[in-house]
Amino acid sequence: MKRWAVDQKGWLKNVVRTERLTDLRPVHRRQAAALALWRWRAPMLAFELDAGWGIDQSVLESLFRLAASPAGEQSDTAYRRAVAELCTAPLSTSEVDPDTIQLFQLEIISNLLTFGELLHTPGVDEVERVVEASAGLASYLDGLVEGSLYSHPSEEAHRQYLADLADRASEGYFASRHFAVETACHGALGLLPDSAGLLDSSTGRELLALCEGFGEELVTTMQWLRMTGH
Repeated sequence: MKRWAVDQKGWLKNVVRTERLTDLRPVHRRQAAALALWRWRAPMLAFELDAGWGIDQSVLESLFRLAASPAGEQSDTAYRRAVAELCTAPLSTSEVDPDTIQLFQLEIISNLLTFGELLHTPGVDEVERVVEASAGLASYLDGLVEGSLYSHPSEEAHRQYLADLADRASEGYFASRHFAVETACHGALGLLPDSAGLLDSSTGRELLALCEGFGEELVTTMQWLRMTGH
């Protein structure tokens, strides 16, 4: 029964997410996707990339920044150019067996590539793929924490956070935190200028900072997972 209740909550959140994105104008849908990417910017850049992947970290940094830039031919072309450079890396032929952190890095890179696809087809489905991938990583992190043999350093604080949410809680702390950040971002998207990027307005920078704060919290837990040998 508990598993069914969790699954139902997840389904309801997906319904809410779809309705939210449908109500947004295309430029704000793009910004919603960019913010979803930004939640994982800190985890992407906080850990060294495997040398065998042949990826220049500056290319990844530029993709995050371009995603947060104003929509238009110039930024879209630059993003596609960076994606093309990323796709020339020997990542796909690498025989390295990824550890937990590297699995996250690979999923984040995949979501950066997905964002490039929505530049061609900026529909609700394409944007939703980016946002749901971000939420899925948060849920995956919850599973790793719950499956660890060690107690999380912030376990009590996480438990209290979920208790305060009561029936609004998801199946785990990071999934719930992600949904809260996503909700806050969505509520402010209508205040963003259509012609400006997220980095070009005070509201946009505040939303990026909110996502960055969440990302730094993810980094701390991922460092803990690596330290405990997960």
